Amino acid sequence: MAKAKKAAKKAAPKKAAPKKAVKKAAPKKAAKKAAPKKAAPKKAVKKAAPKKKAAKRKPNAAFMAPKNVSPVLAEVVGSKPLARTEIVKKIWDYIKKNGLQDKKNRRMINADAKLKAVFGKPQVSMFELAGIINKHVK
Repeated sequence: MAKAKKAAKKAAPKKAAPKKAVKKAAPKKAAKKAAPKKAAPKKAVKKAAPKKKAAKRKPNAAFMAPKNVSPVLAEVVGSKPLARTEIVKKIWDYIKKNGLQDKKNRRMINADAKLKAVFGKPQVSMFELAGIINKHVK
């Protein structure tokens, strides 16, 4: 009997899936026409401009103007008028020549007798140097 049921199942034809009804396209009405879609605006493509030569950097005139130094600072850098940039260079030359940079923290400057008169304290930071120099030039 089991075989008969199986045979009956195999013999029974499978039902075909119902086909979907295909709709015929209705003729378009001429009364309204859809407006054509606008194209997206094109992005402007940047053209590679010819490379310009890098202009030389001009130093600020305020830094380059010769300034008179105080008598205390004159012992370190000399007595003639110098630009601020030259004064800083000469102080650094003096510091390096006499080994006054701190060995552990290289940002700190240990003052000797001449620099202590200029700095007003035994040790200053290299970032304080410009402010201290400003007090000694006119």
